[in-house]
Amino acid sequence: MEKVTVLPPEKLINGWIDPKYLPEGKDKYYLRNKQVRKPRGGWRHLTSDEIERLVKNDNTAASWDTIWVTDEFRPHSIKNNRFYGTVRIGRVSENGLQFHDLRLPIGITNSSIHSCDIGDDCALHNVHYLSHYIIGNRCILFNIEEMCTTDHAKFGNGVIKDGEPEDVRVKIEVMNETGCRAVYPFDGMTTADAYMWAKYIDDEPLQERLQQMTQASMDHHRGYYGTVGEGCVIKNSSIIKDVKIGSACYIKGASKLKNITINSSEKEPSQIGENVILVNGIMGYGSRVFYSCTAVRFIIGNNSALKFGARLINSILGDNSTISCCEVLNNLIFPAHEQHHNNSFLIAACVMGQSNMAAGATVGSNHNSRTNDNEVVAGRGFWPGLCTSIKHSSVFACYTLLAKADYPAELNIPLPFSLVGNNAKEDRLEVTPAFWWCHNMYALARNNWKFKTRDKRITKTQNIEFDTYAPDSMEEVIRARKLLEIWTAKAWYRKENISFDKLSDKQLRAKGSELLNGDSKTVNDLEILGENMEKSKRSVLIRKVWRAYHAYGDMLMHYAMTNAMDYLEANPGETLSSMSALLKSRRQREWINLGGQLMMTTEFDRIRADIRSGKLASWKDIHKRYNDIWRRYPVDKLRHAYLSLCYLLKVEQMDAAAWQQAITEEKRIQQYICDEVFHTRQKDYENPFRKATYRNAEEMTAAIGPLEKNSFVRLVQTETEAKLKRLEDLRSRI
Repeated sequence: MEKVTVLPPEKLINGWIDPKYLPEGKDKYYLRNKQVRKPRGGWRHLTSDEIERLVKNDNTAASWDTIWVTDEFRPHSIKNNRFYGTVRIGRVSENGLQFHDLRLPIGITNSSIHSCDIGDDCALHNVHYLSHYIIGNRCILFNIEEMCTTDHAKFGNGVIKDGEPEDVRVKIEVMNETGCRAVYPFDGMTTADAYMWAKYIDDEPLQERLQQMTQASMDHHRGYYGTVGEGCVIKNSSIIKDVKIGSACYIKGASKLKNITINSSEKEPSQIGENVILVNGIMGYGSRVFYSCTAVRFIIGNNSALKFGARLINSILGDNSTISCCEVLNNLIFPAHEQHHNNSFLIAACVMGQSNMAAGATVGSNHNSRTNDNEVVAGRGFWPGLCTSIKHSSVFACYTLLAKADYPAELNIPLPFSLVGNNAKEDRLEVTPAFWWCHNMYALARNNWKFKTRDKRITKTQNIEFDTYAPDSMEEVIRARKLLEIWTAKAWYRKENISFDKLSDKQLRAKGSELLNGDSKTVNDLEILGENMEKSKRSVLIRKVWRAYHAYGDMLMHYAMTNAMDYLEANPGETLSSMSALLKSRRQREWINLGGQLMMTTEFDRIRADIRSGKLASWKDIHKRYNDIWRRYPVDKLRHAYLSLCYLLKVEQMDAAAWQQAITEEKRIQQYICDEVFHTRQKDYENPFRKATYRNAEEMTAAIGPLEKNSFVRLVQTETEAKLKRLEDLRSRI
């Protein structure tokens, strides 16, 4: 236990940095002076009249010679304060400041200030201890118990300062409770950076270079001051230590903020509310943490929020995400994650965005082992239903929906857009592929719309693919069709009592394709079983395979034609034929979801190689490469979509006849999407149990509005009319 020690007066004022850590010829203020912008007229000493007025106002100073002011200084507004060390005070006018209902006069009262720079027109009142901070212009600091910066402050970055041992470095242990995937946080870190670092732990040269770059991203010298940007309001808070605060930030009632960076700006202000504890982390622009939340060893992305007692520990939360009421440990969560309900639970997972955790859902939690939780990996759109419990380690394809159940064994679900259920009566796992497309088009179509409209970021460091139909999900669709072909063929051979042990996958796929492109009754009469999907001896039944197979085909067609239409609209001089010639190349089958940005694996491998070689020498260089790839992504995606269409139609290259067929098919699919959006929403209006809570139809209409006026349904109908016309116009551009 550390002991309270007695300091002589000179060390109380001058003992902030041990002299052995100061560069030769530098004093303890050399870094502070780099951080501070000198006022237009410069600083000056106090006049004798000003000192007299300050003394009459019950102010004291260790030395008035170390108090510096500007020519616009009014000592009348400085009352009952204690000053230590070098304190510089900007303009003090007769005006006041207002924020919401809080109105305070400009000036400094009832405060203890040690070695600080205070900007123009600030209101500092009842700040019991303010030490080694640079306060921007027009800030309000009101009722703060302790606000200080140490000489070794790192502001949440995973670096170490001169003379510090390695074990003080802050690390975030994502994806695995053992800490084997720990990353060093840094201001500006994205989920793409964290995933590359945490996932590729076997690439030792890469790991070494990332560690070196992070250490080099921040000056190792001691002596940086904490900063509060312009227009900040901090009130009724207890402990603020080693915190860097951006402009226009609002902090009210915080319990403890220690070793963190809060990115904030006038256009993207961040907020921290009552009883919040934040330790060792970084908050993104426009982020919000309210109502008794706790975060320790964390990164919170831009435009993201913690609310209502949420606990975020050893975790990274991507942009545009919200977590409320629950516990999240050892997680890497990509952008657009929603987790609102109490007693939901997420431990040791990599969730790849656009996800939703329902109430009571339990992911991880040490309920199949006495050892640390291992890992759960879930593709985009992961949605475990109410009170769902799954075991680690499990893997889920994009847009997997888990029905309410306690799943008894580890899962590997390679079929995207599936509904997974545990049939306890029959003691088997049941999977319905393409469930969203076939049975809940309203939710599926709305996903595309809502994720884009909820993206309020101005600072977009992390590139994000919001489209449901993208190279990652569509490659999973292609693989899923091949699996369905193989499993359907095996089911038919089993029914016919014919051995298939010596048949290759290619031969099985040919038979499966023949069956799935034939009569639906033949396939529907088969018991089709999935393989290697559950760590158990019980069977895995694949339901509604014929319909799912064709739904997957429609998804590929819709994906390809949507991208083709968008390209031709952006390039009015092109035709479908000229586009085909542009895109003629080998289709890249391997794609990676890098923190929300999709890129070809070949591009990502090149990034890793260039980091190892030193060609990419800093995180700034890496982020620039991400952005360069993102600018090329529309063409890469279009090429993937085009060649996926060739695969679907079984042609080497699209000719006029193939394009005519694709246009006709896409017109049917567009109309299907529009009709299904209406019909799947209509179910809520026709469900007798939903209607039972209302006295009559009039009350129901008043409460939820008429279906015909549903804003999203009407939006889809309007867009469908326009898309059908665009599709017909394409016939003249073949």
